[in-house]
This record gives sequence, structure tokens and C-alpha cells, in this order.
Amino acid sequence: MNHYDIIIIGAGAGGGTVAYSLAPTGKSILILERGGYLPKEDDNWNPDAIFQGRKYQIEEKWLDRDNESFLPQAFYNVGGNTKVYGAALQRMREEDFGEVKHQGGVSPAWEFSYQDFEPYYTRAESIFKIHGQKGEDISEPPLSAEYPFPSLPHEPRIQEVADDLQKLGLHPHHLTLAVDRNVKDPENSPCICCATCDPYPCKLDAKMDAQKACVDPATDYDNVELKINAKVTRLFTNDSGDRVKAVEVEINGSSQQYTADTFILSAGAINSAVLLLKLKSDKHPQGLANSSGMVGRNLMLHNHSAIIAIADRPNLTKFQKTLGFNDFYFGSPEHNYPLGQVQMTGKSKWNRLADFSPDSVPKATLEYMAEHAVDWWLTSEDLPNPNNRVLVTPDGKIKVDFTRNNLKAHQDFVNMWQGYLRKVGFFLFLVKQVPLSAVWHQVGTCKFGSDPKTTVLDLNCRTHDLNNLYVVDASFFPSMGAINPTLTIVANALRVSDSLKESLR
Repeated sequence: MNHYDIIIIGAGAGGGTVAYSLAPTGKSILILERGGYLPKEDDNWNPDAIFQGRKYQIEEKWLDRDNESFLPQAFYNVGGNTKVYGAALQRMREEDFGEVKHQGGVSPAWEFSYQDFEPYYTRAESIFKIHGQKGEDISEPPLSAEYPFPSLPHEPRIQEVADDLQKLGLHPHHLTLAVDRNVKDPENSPCICCATCDPYPCKLDAKMDAQKACVDPATDYDNVELKINAKVTRLFTNDSGDRVKAVEVEINGSSQQYTADTFILSAGAINSAVLLLKLKSDKHPQGLANSSGMVGRNLMLHNHSAIIAIADRPNLTKFQKTLGFNDFYFGSPEHNYPLGQVQMTGKSKWNRLADFSPDSVPKATLEYMAEHAVDWWLTSEDLPNPNNRVLVTPDGKIKVDFTRNNLKAHQDFVNMWQGYLRKVGFFLFLVKQVPLSAVWHQVGTCKFGSDPKTTVLDLNCRTHDLNNLYVVDASFFPSMGAINPTLTIVANALRVSDSLKESLR
């Protein structure tokens, strides 16, 4: 049986970052990833394959609260969901770390402040080559350094929209983007600012996903080993039940076991909770690390809506995801509660509009609409609720028992934004609130805190119940603001890694 100093389960944003951070220590590290490398092929940039064909998404079915099956929009591969993300990596706002009152309830405070995370955000932005412009974002938290690279300029149509909305009193800002782009010399740049970035894989390795930024550099070290298509099925504890001693893995149809001194779980907030819940024993009757009964609870997914806004003027933009607005992050003159964040999505093709439209709409009409569309993404915070939870059915299926909350604020936000867009020439809107299957921003299922009766992890993301098991994906979030969680996952993984370095000496 092979023994390692550290075993990391999952090669996404959390696990990949820990591997990257710990690789230089010389400790023997094994990364176990249930998927493989996402292939580089023509379908990476094929909208038919991405939207209609669900290319690269998992095929397993999950259950909703009514026991109806659905296909989750999730990805099992090296780099995790970041392989197809839009690469807009943002810091949570300073206020998000405190208690925030919403229309639908209260978002609880963290036991850490923004200032505790700020140095790790700065490091994370360097690793992921963030492009941005300090001082533009009206809700920007304090930054101890400039962004590593200059922001990506808007293409002409997007600049025009930004200028028109600025004339209405709004504050446009350039999105902070994780791409390997040479803004000053674009002709000699890995990133070509193509039309197939969000939500496509990057065929050029120019999007700074978790594989490119973290896993690949980590595996350059001789002491780091990565096993792909390696599904973890079980964790074994010692006789007293306070330590994990081994992991069981299915590889190519055979079962193998590996031992380690330290185990780090990072399978995503849903799958990490599922693995722990499955591992019931005399010492852990509710599942591993679940003496509090909180594993799987407090799932949050964000409230998202896409708005396809159509005007008479064509939109010939290729790389559209450069613009954002946070004027209404904490409310508006008409709303004394937070609304959320506005940003662009990747430029829509007719294939994407087909998901918004009745089957009777002709392809030619969809193509015309896509040519004249500017595509917006609105995100509002949803609130932790212990009844929103991940469960495992008696026959081993994943069940996502989830009811959305704080929806009035989100709908107010969507309606208000359409009002602003009408004032700058948009007259037709296709609006879609994303369904449960869009589990891209899954957080909260193993929240951290100092009280082992109400939380799963301590403040260093070590489980309260097992002294050598950590969880470093988005499970630890006690709340999530209205910001993409990826940069906070990375920053936290760097913070946890620093703590581990001290204990590994």
C-alpha cells in the first residue's frame, strides 16, 4: 500500500491551489481526480456541442426536492468547473464578511474579516493573472496592491453601452479577468480574446483555470503525483474514529487503497458533502465529520438571471465579457436592501438563444436576434438555510433538497436593470432565471466556525471530528455575497495551506 504525506481529493480550484501551494515543501502529495483531462479538440469551440450537446458535462442524474431527476451542469475533470467558467474572478466585498440584512432575511457574518483574507486575495490574483483596473468599481474593497495586469479594453459596441449607461449616472467598471492576455502586445498573446471563452473550454490554454494556474505547475514537482479517472469511494478511519488512515479509490474498474498523514477533500460543495454522508459507521453514525448534523446543510447556489437585450444596432463584439456594474450591490434609491451584481456574459450565439425561446422560433430569427443582442448576467445573494441541503438516498443517489430564497430582491433587480437598458435603446428582452441544474456556484455544505455543535469545520477548515481531514472547496462558506466564489476558494486554500505548512514542519 502506497503511503503519502498528503492526499488531495479533487483537482479543482480548492484542491489544485493547495497542491500548488504545498508542492515546494517537498512533501509527498497524491492528487486524486475522478475525471480526466478535458480534451483539446474542435468541439471545445463548437456551440452546438456546448449548448445542445452538453459536451463535457457529467451524465449522472441527481434528484431535486420532489425526487424528480435532473442532469446537473457539472464537470468532473482536472480543473473542475473552472475549465468552462467565464474567468471573471472577484473579491467578496468588505461588507460581505459582516452581517448583511436582505429583503429575504439575514446573511450571517464570517468569523474572519475581509482584512484577514486580503493578503490571500492578492496572492490569488497573482497566481491567476488577474487583469483589472483599481478604483473603478464603486463597491471595490480595499486593495493592498494594483491588479497584476491591466484590464481588457471593451470592444466598440460594449464601450458605447458603458458610456450610455454612465450618462445615466451609473459606474461601469472593467471586469477582473483571469486570462493569459498581453494587452500591450495582443499580436503576441496566448489569449486571443475569441468569442468562445464563456462558457467554453479554452483550446489554447489561455484561460487561467485551476488546471493551468495550479495543477500543472504543482505536478511539475517530482514529489507531486496526479491520478486521473480515480473516484474516491471510501475513507477509512482509525479505531478511535478521530483520524482518517486510508482512502479507497476506483481506477479502471479496480479498487485500490492509499494511506496518508493528512487528507484534503475538495470535490465540490455537493460531492464533498455526499462523500462524507455516505461514510456512516459506529463512530460516525450520521456520516463522517457530521457530529453536528450540519454536513450537507446550508447549501447556497446564488440567484442568477441571464438577460439577452436586443437593440436595433448590431453587436459585432467577439470577446464581450469585459464590463460590469455594482451600483446596486447593496441597494438602490428605491430599495433599502441589496440587489446584486451586473456583468456581461460571453457573446450569445443563436444556439444559446434557442435555450431561451420556444421551439417554434426559426433559426434565422434566432440568428438575427443574436447579432443584435448584448448579453447580461445578474447575480443576487441567496441565504443559508439548514433546510436547503444535500442528501444521499438509500440507493445512493444524490438529492438536492433546495428551495430558492431572497427572490423578491432578485426580481426587483432584473426589472430595474431592464428599465435602465430601455433608456439606452434596448427594446426586446429574453430573460431566464437559471434552473437548479446550474450548480456552478455551489457553496456552504460544510461551513466553518469555532463552534463544533453548529459547524463542520474549524477556522482552518479542518473537520472538528477528525484531526487530519480538511475540506478546502466552497463547502466552508457561511454566506457568499453576490460574487463568483472562485477567487475566495483560491484565497482560502492559500490560507489553509499556510496553516498546513506550519503543522507539516
